[in-house]
Amino acid sequence: MIIKLKRNPKEEEVENLRRWIEGRGIEVMTSVGANITILGLVGDTTKLDIDLLKTMSIVEDVKRIQEPYKAVNRRFHPEDTVITLEDGTKIGGDNFTMIAGPCSVESEEQVIEIARRVKNAGANILRGGAFKPRTSPYSFQGMGTDGLELLLKAKKETGLPIVSEVMDASQLQYFKDVDILQVGARNMQNFHLLKEVGKLDKPVLLKRGLSATYEEWLMSAEYIMSGGNKNVILCERGIRTFETKTRNTLDISAIPVLKSETHLPIIADPSHATGTRRLVEPLAKAAVAAGAHGVMIEVHNNPEGALCDGPQSLDPEQFDGIAEKLKKLRKTIEEIG
Repeated sequence: MIIKLKRNPKEEEVENLRRWIEGRGIEVMTSVGANITILGLVGDTTKLDIDLLKTMSIVEDVKRIQEPYKAVNRRFHPEDTVITLEDGTKIGGDNFTMIAGPCSVESEEQVIEIARRVKNAGANILRGGAFKPRTSPYSFQGMGTDGLELLLKAKKETGLPIVSEVMDASQLQYFKDVDILQVGARNMQNFHLLKEVGKLDKPVLLKRGLSATYEEWLMSAEYIMSGGNKNVILCERGIRTFETKTRNTLDISAIPVLKSETHLPIIADPSHATGTRRLVEPLAKAAVAAGAHGVMIEVHNNPEGALCDGPQSLDPEQFDGIAEKLKKLRKTIEEIG
């Protein structure tokens, strides 16, 4: 249920209404915008009389929400969520964010060289895997905590914030200095992990599961937000379909659909969606045109020798070209509205 309050309500009246509702065993979540204040009610709202609520002096309107997700719902939080990192980087709203870096951290020289190159091309955030979920148990599984240390060296060297994937709640102790926690596609419905990152005050990049519906994806975000962590970023990284020409199918329609359903930022990962570097540029452009708040692109200084996902990785020169085109495309879209 959503309660829309009249403009400029008195704090005392709002607090009295909150207490009255909470006294009936219902959680109240407050969203304060520039021109509107909304109370989002979570729980058994059948205990409340809508007609009675509508008669209260500070209440403008009351509506029931049919969707099972509440905290992520745009109807509860009409204004876009904008996440600000410690260095001032903003994700969401009118901001466009480029995340780039290797699939996996392989050496100090590798990750620092890539970090320097992608920063010079305009990337805002460095990505890099230290713990890697791989389909085959014989594939490279990442450097673990040593990889995280190398990412932190790259951060110190370049000033770029870092994002890296956490696979299990037991690993969270190693991610204290990582700016953004990534929950990968295979862990999108690892509810124990979602609950644990929900307890933290740290941004979470939540990738869509291989066969997840929009509602399932948003409900996973709801798990995180219901724990108190409001800093969630959605990442469309392609879903599994019957098509075999690409690794996955990038669902461009997810971007405008979710922008209407939720206030959370949404970015696109064309690298994992295609599995082929020649398709990264056109799909990154499509994501920008569809309204994505950013893109995540894999970059490696030697893609042919990469220990993980070399075929989909761009070299630094290729990323330079794409980054410039995306910035121009973004500017053009802003101009035409």
